[in-house]
Amino acid sequence: MTVKRLAAQQYRAIADRAAPLARVTLPDDGWIATVRKALGMSGAELARRLGVTRARVSQAEQAEREGGVSLKTMQAMAEAMGCRFVYAIVPVEGRIEGVVAAQARKKAEALVARASTHMALERQALPAKKNKAEVARVARALMEDPPPGFWSEK
Repeated sequence: MTVKRLAAQQYRAIADRAAPLARVTLPDDGWIATVRKALGMSGAELARRLGVTRARVSQAEQAEREGGVSLKTMQAMAEAMGCRFVYAIVPVEGRIEGVVAAQARKKAEALVARASTHMALERQALPAKKNKAEVARVARALMEDPPPGFWSEK
């Protein structure tokens, strides 16, 4: 096994451990306001803990709802509420391996389709069953050793 492949497996394991977070959805009020209210903490109390104005807490809550809050602000808000801020990028469904497999299959289908077109022009087209098997074989090979441009859309 190559060092690159081993490193990729280690990174996949890290990402896969975070996968359960994919089931968590953003509350309508955002996490800052939701947790603050769950704690029974007023905006003014949170502001005092942070050493900022109440308006700043309101701005942060609004920025979070609009998707414009910084990670640094989220971290500070969480700590001021006695919580931990968790940040992750996780696959929508399943594991990282599934994302890689889907891309490999997409690439394999394009490669096999291109080859099939040329073969059909020469009246050497493969039957559908063999075409499907070839897509699976090429996808496995791509997953084993992804070539440069693996993630490009071409």
